[in-house]
Amino acid sequence: MSPIPTKVPDDDEGDDAALFRAAVGPVKPQAAAPEAPRKAPPRPRARMAERDEIDARSRLQDSVFQHGLDEMELQAGDALSYRRDSLPPRVFQRLKRGQFSAQDELDLHGATALQAEGLLRRFLKEAHDHDLGCVRIVHGKGLQADGAPVLKNLVDRLLRQRNDVLAFHSAPANQGGTGAVLVLLNRA
Repeated sequence: MSPIPTKVPDDDEGDDAALFRAAVGPVKPQAAAPEAPRKAPPRPRARMAERDEIDARSRLQDSVFQHGLDEMELQAGDALSYRRDSLPPRVFQRLKRGQFSAQDELDLHGATALQAEGLLRRFLKEAHDHDLGCVRIVHGKGLQADGAPVLKNLVDRLLRQRNDVLAFHSAPANQGGTGAVLVLLNRA
């Protein structure tokens, strides 16, 4: 602590600031304070994809309610198969042979049509978010006494309407046969 100055300036010759500086002594400036961290900007939303999802869902529901579940064209032993024109036929042939390894799998056994639709949509969104290239969906063969397999037809219609699906085909016999489908996704 520095001693208090003994000489006090007269009112005519001094000012309070000089008196203060004399009392405090030499000062060292502080370093500038770092900027406060900023909140991360919100993650962008894919509004067009969300709109496509809503449109696809309404078209699927309209189709199911207009035609009824009994008039769906696929039967238990039928193979699911679809390829976008942009996908080379060689790649589709590899998918048909099961030469792509599924990076994730969804099993829809025991789900109602409504539950299966929600599960499938969430599964495909997560697969797209994690940039997966190939997934397997187990829908079962739907061998009911009343005819057409509901989940198999639901999976077929929903996959055809999605923009992120490049192709799909029923899995080879050792991967589920006509009770499962391999789906090739468009990577981000």
